[in-house]
Amino acid sequence: MSNTVETPDRVTMYGADWCRDCRRSEALLNELGVDWVKVDVEQSADAAQTAQAISGRMNIPVVHFPDGSHLVEPSDADLKAKLEALSAS
Repeated sequence: MSNTVETPDRVTMYGADWCRDCRRSEALLNELGVDWVKVDVEQSADAAQTAQAISGRMNIPVVHFPDGSHLVEPSDADLKAKLEALSAS
């Protein structure tokens, strides 16, 4: 998980190390064995703008899925449900 650009076939999480919700979502993605990439909005103004363009909001994390959908500040239950729905399709 690095500060790389979004990959369309993987889950991409836009966040920052200081963000508690980001750390929680990151831990869940790792716990579930999800293939994902982290984009640190603190390291790149472009990444922050991309996250805002996806969500229409300034909040993080923004979790962007391969199907083009996204969640902003998802609860663990919402993030897990979305991942399960993706794996079932």
